[in-house]
Formats: sequence, C-alpha cells, structure tokens
Amino acid sequence: MQTHIDFRRIDALFHSVAEEGRDQLFEYETYELLRLSGAESVPRALMLSKGSRPSNEELAALPGDRAVLKIVSPCIVHKTDVGGVRIVEKQPGKIRSAWRRMLDEVPENYAAFLERRPELTPERYAGLAGRELRRAISADTRGVLLVEFMPPDSLAFGNELLVSLRRTREFGTVLTAGLGGTDTEIYAARFRPGQAVVSASTRMTTPEQFFRLFRSTIAYEKLAGRSRGQARIVSDDQLVECFASFIEMADRYCPDNPDAPAIIEELEVNPFAFTDYQMVPLDGLCRISRPQALPAPRPVHKIRNLLQPERIGIAGVSASRPNFGRIILKNILAAGFDPENVAVIRPGARPEERVDGAPCVPDLESMGRVDLFVVAVGAEHVPALAEEIMDKDLAASVLLIPGGLGETAESAERGRALRERIDRAHADGGGPVFLGGNSLGVLSRPGRYDTIFIPGEKLEKPAGPGGRTAFVSQSGAFLVTRASKLALLDPAYLVSIGNQSDLTAGDFLRYFQDADDIDVIALYMEGFKDLDGLALCRAVRAAVRAGKEVVFYKAGRTPEGMHATAGHTASVAGDYMVCASCVRQAGAMVADTLTQFEDLAQLAALLHDKDVPGNRLAAMSGAGFEAVAMADSIQGDGFAMRMADFSEQTRAEAARLLAAQGLDRLVEVRNPLDINPAADDRLHADMARLLAADARVDGVVVGLDPLSPSMKTLPAGQRAGESLDDPQGIAALFPAVVAETRKPMVGVVDGGPLFDPLAKRLLDRGVPVFRSCDRAVAALAKYMEGRLHAQRLRDSD
Repeated sequence: MQTHIDFRRIDALFHSVAEEGRDQLFEYETYELLRLSGAESVPRALMLSKGSRPSNEELAALPGDRAVLKIVSPCIVHKTDVGGVRIVEKQPGKIRSAWRRMLDEVPENYAAFLERRPELTPERYAGLAGRELRRAISADTRGVLLVEFMPPDSLAFGNELLVSLRRTREFGTVLTAGLGGTDTEIYAARFRPGQAVVSASTRMTTPEQFFRLFRSTIAYEKLAGRSRGQARIVSDDQLVECFASFIEMADRYCPDNPDAPAIIEELEVNPFAFTDYQMVPLDGLCRISRPQALPAPRPVHKIRNLLQPERIGIAGVSASRPNFGRIILKNILAAGFDPENVAVIRPGARPEERVDGAPCVPDLESMGRVDLFVVAVGAEHVPALAEEIMDKDLAASVLLIPGGLGETAESAERGRALRERIDRAHADGGGPVFLGGNSLGVLSRPGRYDTIFIPGEKLEKPAGPGGRTAFVSQSGAFLVTRASKLALLDPAYLVSIGNQSDLTAGDFLRYFQDADDIDVIALYMEGFKDLDGLALCRAVRAAVRAGKEVVFYKAGRTPEGMHATAGHTASVAGDYMVCASCVRQAGAMVADTLTQFEDLAQLAALLHDKDVPGNRLAAMSGAGFEAVAMADSIQGDGFAMRMADFSEQTRAEAARLLAAQGLDRLVEVRNPLDINPAADDRLHADMARLLAADARVDGVVVGLDPLSPSMKTLPAGQRAGESLDDPQGIAALFPAVVAETRKPMVGVVDGGPLFDPLAKRLLDRGVPVFRSCDRAVAALAKYMEGRLHAQRLRDSD
C-alpha cells in the first residue's frame, strides 16, 4: 500500500527536538508528526505559550463553537488525571480564562498527584516536594494547546481506537492496536489475549497481515458495526492505511536500522475517535532517542564446530573424584567420541598421563586448536582462561559450564567484563563463540558427544544418531527433566544455552533453520538479549517456511515470574503478551503451559510427516462421556476446531460396521461418535480408519476404552483371553491405522496405572497417546492450528 510520509520533514522535526535537549515531543509536535505521516484528519491547533498575547481573531480561528485546551509539559503525560484537558466555549474571553486557570491549577494538581503516587515521579523531580516541586512543574510547563474540537460520532464502548508504536528491548519496534480510551489498560488486562489489543513486530508483519490480526479483536467488531444497533464508522482501507503508515515509520526509526536518523521509543495515539468516517487523533505522544551502534555480528557458523566437533578440550577434570568435569569427560566418551581426539587440561601433566583413557596436556598451548573447549572450572578462573583462548585462537567454540557469570548481582561485573571481551573479539572479526555460562551442557548425537553433567544413572541417554528434533532451553533443569519424560522426542540435540554471554537462542534457531537433519525445534525461554527476540522470530519464520515445526514456551509472564527468572539464567524478561504474539505470528506453536509444551513437542515429533488440510475433527469413543467431552474441548485460547460433518458414504459404511457387531440399534452415526462399550478392538480400528478416510475430516481423536470388557488392553496374565501381544488387540491394530493414514490421529487411554503398559506400547509404536480426552483434543487442536498457520505463511511467499 502506498503511504504519503514526508520523511525529510519528520527528520527535521526530530532533529529540532533533539537540539533542544528533549526526548519527548509536545502534543502539537506529535500532531505535526501525524500530519507529516499522512494522517488526513489531524485537528488544527494553536500553541498558547506562556506570556504570549494572541488576538481575538487567532483565538476564534478554529472551526466549531467549542475548543479543547490541553496543558503542554514534557512530564505530564496523563493530562486528564490532573485537570490538564478542558473543553470550553470558543469565545476569546472564556479561552483566556481557562488558559490562565490551567497554568495555575495543573502544577498544583500534578504535584499533589505525585505526592500520592511517588513511584510515578519523573527523574527530573526526584527529591522535590511541596513548594519546590510545584515550582519545578510550573517552570517546565510551556503553555496550553488550543485544539479544534471534533465531536465523535458515538461515545459508546468500543468507538475509540488505540494505535501505538513501542520500542522493546527484545523485539525491536512493536505495533499495537485495539480498544482505546482511558480504560485501555483495564481492557488489555481483563479480556482474553488478542481480544482487546493485538501486537506485532513491525519487522515481521505487513499492513495487511496486521489488519487480519486486528480483525479478531472486539475493537474491530465495534468499529465495523458488527454489534447490535451500531453502524460501521471506519472503512477497512482506512485502518490498513493507518497501520501501513505506522509500520513504515517504525521501520525507518527502529533500533535495528543502522541508518536510522533517530529512534522512535514510543508513538501513541489514544484515542483515534471517528467523525463522519474520519480517523481523528484526540491525544498523542511521542518519545525519541538517539541511534546507537549495533553490536558486531557473532560468527554463528561456528555453532557447527560446537555441535559436531572433531577435537574437544576440557578443563576442570579431577583425576581422583567424580566432579562435574569428570562426569562430563565420562559422558563424552560414553557417547562414542574418540578419546584420542580429547585433550584434558591438567597443569603439570606428564606426557603419558591419561584420565579415563583420554590424554592429558599440561596447558592450553600444548592442547593445540580444538573445535570445542569445555570449561568446567570455577567462575573466578573463567576470565583468564577465556582471555588466553581468544588471544591464542585455541578454539572455535567454548562451552561455559560454571554459573557466577552474570546471573546474580554479585557476579554481574564478572559477567559484564567477559561479554565485553567476547564482543571485542567478534568486532575484530574473530574469536570463538561461547555457549553459557551456567550451561548444563550439550548432547549432540550427530556429534557423538555428551557434556550434560547428569550421571547416566539419573538420566538415560538415547543411543544412535537420534531423531530429527532439536531441543534448546535456557534452563538446563527444564531441558533434562523434559528429555527424561519425553523419550519419544528422540532428540538429535539437547542444548542448554544458560545466560547467553555470547550465543543466544536466536543464534541456535538460525543454525537449525537450515539444518537438513532437523524437522522439529523445541524451545524454552526465560529472557532475551537485546533484539534477540526479533532475531529469533526471523529464524522461526525461516524455519517454518522451510517446512520445520517450532514449539515455544516462555516463562516469566507475571511480575513474580519475571523476578524469579531474573535470579536464574534469564536476562530481564520482557512483556509476555508481546513475546507470545510475535513468536506465534512468526509461525511457532506457542504453549500456554508446561504440560501443553510437552504435548505439542510430542505431537510435532510424531506427526510432522502427516498432512493437515483443515481444522475439522472427528471424535470417537465407546464411552459416552468421553465423546461429549471431546466435542466440548474443540475451542480454547489460540485455537478453534470444528466438528466434521461426515459424508454420506462414511455414514453408510459406519452403519454397516456397527451392524456387523449388532450395535446398529444402539448407536447413531454422528460426530462425536459414541460406538458403545460393547465395541471390540477390530471395530475401534476399522472405525478410526474409516473416519480418517473421509475427505471432510482433517484430524481424528479415538478413545480406546481401556476398561471395556470387549477390549484387549491388559498385559498377558492379568485377565483370561487378553494380551497386548495379541495381533487382533488394539495395541497391534491401532498403530497400524495411525501409520497408514496421512492425517493426524491420536489415541486416548483414560484409565489408571493398570493401563500404563498399553499407553507405553502404543507410544513405543509411534502413536500419540493422552490419558484424558479433553487434553487430547486441546493438544491436537492447538497443533493443527499451528500447522495451518505455518502453511498460510508459506502460501504467502
């Protein structure tokens, strides 16, 4: 879409503001910015500066019989709260009276407000109180803005629109739109995510894509006249044009644009009101900052050296006790790495000395250059060790196991110094890449090594080349607990990124987006480095376009959670709503809970090769409650499935199958399908196959009725005539059906511990199994919605 933005004059406006030593535009300057950005209905305004003497003609020049007066001060943002906005009759005398009264009263009101809410005190007023505070506020007050009064068509709920740009540390500039007005924050907090406001990274969206996102909000429903008794008050084209203007400005004045003449920290119009199909900004603010140099790019291609090394060095191995270094060495060798390609650093080591079969060397220089150097010494020794490695170019990659490199206030200086030294090396075009500190390690099955320092007795390590999943986690504990629970992920790589002193989550996503041996990437995050959320989103989008699936979970979504992650391995955690929205729009499946993360990760690993043509579900069970509950679970936050309408051919064949077992008089063929507890293993399998074959069905959930006397669901010896090894039992029949169908199909084993063997047998044969039907439907629905969104992204290329 063509926009009409005068960037030359906006550059000049920002320059003049910066020359005055300000970082915030006055409201009349924000109106000018909007006008220069192409807005057509910006109210006319006249600045009434302190001491100025406008004529009666100037005061009466604005159209209409009323006018709006607004206080102009660099620090008073929420003017209404302190009497800084007044509507008066457009008579010169009344305007002058209100103008003078506001210059006296607003500083008093604002001072009283800050004394009640000291946490909101601007830095320039810190330590001031009473008369001194009032004098400072009065001195900063520039005057009053006289603004054209443009009455909105309606004052009803939902007829005001918020549109804003905000610079975020993690995702760059983010565009937000939704319900506007003084209660915007309440709407955003009380409505479900995506209902009141929506957000997107301006670097990852187009005006048309953002408009499609905005159409899901209550704000759009109201503006488009879709509620009873309300007419449309703005066209779709107007909204798209507005979003296009904001996105184009954001991309010019954003922190990742090396040519940006200034950075828009915040640009907000709240609200746009609507008068006779005109979008009228009634209040606006804008803050800017000076551009800063972008950091030197990290040599992320060296991640290959880290994940598939030919030579490994390791420091911190004890020859006499099982410390972390010794456990790491044993795990490296147990994974199949050649001990002759391992060098153990032991000061004073003799030429023939070995530990666990790996040769020892007395110092770093004797080691020679390695692909991966593992540091398992105390944090206090890390800076000197890292310095020598960088100075002498002794490693392509370094794994930092120790904590104490920036996770706590006490270690902040050590971590900062290390990061600065690494950045200098990268700026000079060299240096190894560093993983960690506070990393639990890496398991690379293609690289035939394992540095995760959990003993083998505590964590069963998979053998062989591994599946096609990479699992990246900021929390090492989360990484290993989920790897322990989710054996069917069969990960090729487990990567604990720790506190991201150098390599980030975005770097690993960039690496795996192009990896031929990876189809699924599972990612757990607590906090991002500067602009790495944006880098990660770009990598997610590239991975999805390449046909991969990304499952994502973000911790630290509440203030309490943010505080907890800040004391762990995370950088400062960002705003969760923005994070989830940006990553989801990039194409990842965003889990709302840890349980959902497990479910989505398993489904992605097991169903990646299945086709997902749509969102129509077929549900079947021999338990009536289960069939009903399946239908009740097809909608939730972030997903909405439909119950499929079976074809006449499917209905006829289903009736024939039921009749063959004498169940046709007990069962009505409909969706969800309750096939009766008398249905045996063969009927379950045949009916599942039939439903999957229906062109009107896109996914199938099958209740396997473990307690039914007609089903073979127990191991041999527990009940006469039953065995999981029976070729006519469900443990043999159902995996064959799942394997042959091209559509996603999951099973439900809703029963106690007696049926754990059945669930395990099915899982071992590649069948996604859930222990409750509602969890099965919700997980499959969320998974299929993620697949459909990814396909839409690929189709838009």
